[in-house]
Amino acid sequence: MVLALLPALAFLGTVLAPPLNHDVAAVLDFTARMFGRERLYGDLIDVNPPLIFLLNLPAVWLAQWTPLTAPQALRLLLLAFCAIVWGLCAMLRARPQAAARREGPAERAVLAALLPLLMLGAGYDFGQREQIMAAAALPYLFLAERRMAGVATHPALLVPVALVAALGFALKPHFLAVPALVEALVLLVLLPQRGAAALRDPVPWLLAAVWVLYLAAIPLFFPAYFGRVLPLVWDWYVGLGGGDWWEVMLTATTGSATVFALGLVALAALAPRLGGLPRLAAAATLGGLAAALVQHKGWSYHLVPVWTWGGLGCGALLARGADRALPAATAHRAAPLLAAGISLAFALFTLRGGDAPWTEFDYAESRGGKLAAWLEHEARGERLLVLSPDIPGVYPAVNYADAKLVLPFMSTWLLQATYQHCEPGAPRYREPWAMSRAEFLVYRTVAESLAQGRPAVVMVSRWSGIPPCNGEFDMLAYFSRNPLFAEAWRHYRPAGEIDGYMLFKREEE
Repeated sequence: MVLALLPALAFLGTVLAPPLNHDVAAVLDFTARMFGRERLYGDLIDVNPPLIFLLNLPAVWLAQWTPLTAPQALRLLLLAFCAIVWGLCAMLRARPQAAARREGPAERAVLAALLPLLMLGAGYDFGQREQIMAAAALPYLFLAERRMAGVATHPALLVPVALVAALGFALKPHFLAVPALVEALVLLVLLPQRGAAALRDPVPWLLAAVWVLYLAAIPLFFPAYFGRVLPLVWDWYVGLGGGDWWEVMLTATTGSATVFALGLVALAALAPRLGGLPRLAAAATLGGLAAALVQHKGWSYHLVPVWTWGGLGCGALLARGADRALPAATAHRAAPLLAAGISLAFALFTLRGGDAPWTEFDYAESRGGKLAAWLEHEARGERLLVLSPDIPGVYPAVNYADAKLVLPFMSTWLLQATYQHCEPGAPRYREPWAMSRAEFLVYRTVAESLAQGRPAVVMVSRWSGIPPCNGEFDMLAYFSRNPLFAEAWRHYRPAGEIDGYMLFKREEE
């Protein structure tokens, strides 16, 4: 079994190694600013609903009261969460002696090796909302199988499993496609057996109660999210980048995930005697694929749930098939080798298309690593203004340098969105009177942040992410048209350039 656990241990090493995922680092930085009494959706503008920031608060608090940095504290808490998930799964896998189906030796060995690997296999994407949700759903899938099989679960176990799953699915609204498909499958099995009594199952009602309470709490505690942020999301973020769902589905990564999900569905449907878990994992995988397609970006971390639950479904099919086909003594002897083979196969499959461990190996020489080293030397703990459409590279360099960002945005995505389409004959830069409210918000806020925040360092990306419709879009030229920005900019001098990022330092007169 030691051999079977080696892939999980290898991925644990990549999870602990720098860098922290860029999106995870950006959310953590905003959470630290919340902890410093900046108002989410007031002083800080981001498209994410509030739950992910609230879940990051313990890491920020831990960093305040221990020698740990915020990235270290977050990783520690995420690993503790994975350990809790593993424990819940272990308790749910235990079946009473009278149960119709219990784990065989192959299944026991395979799941012991595969479950930690599934939670750590996201590698560089560890800590992303999709990875958290995928891990949170694992006990829920085991619980769903028990419900389908009529195995009673004590409320002391059922309730925390349902609450963990509900919070995971609440991280993004389109994650709800997963429990919708899983609960539909459970009902499909239970309705013919129990009739209307199947509707009294407490699990879906617990999930719904958590979601309703969360939805009701947002306007109470974060009223600006619906009034200010959602209009920006709907008007500008949804259409930024990506393509239609079918175009995204035809890209290499998402297309592979689609074939994988559909293949698992077919295999699970052909093996009904192997229990409910393969079918439930297949249903969850389809839900995860739907959630990825709805986001129409095609980013790798959107597909983490597909690989996680698909790996669980395939592992369960192979292990249960071995237990069913082999004599008990043979299955017992073959179990460790089967577990090692399945774990190694999943690890190699993940390495084929994943960022880890190559991102970790190359970080010091990457753009982000160079920016992090420069910031830690030149601006540690200082105020910083960044003009860039990119989050990768900027984060986690900002976190490692403990720099204090002065802009209310994680990036210049909103400016990028307002200039994403070429308008024939239009000027390169709109005059203030011709700007949309969204563009003017960025135009005004950047100037005010520079003038009032007086950052010690400014980083400006040469790449704006904006099409060169009527000439290249130069962010310094764009913002320098604002008199407030131009006056404040007189205090800044060039300090070098790193991989397309111009660096400036403030000089007091």
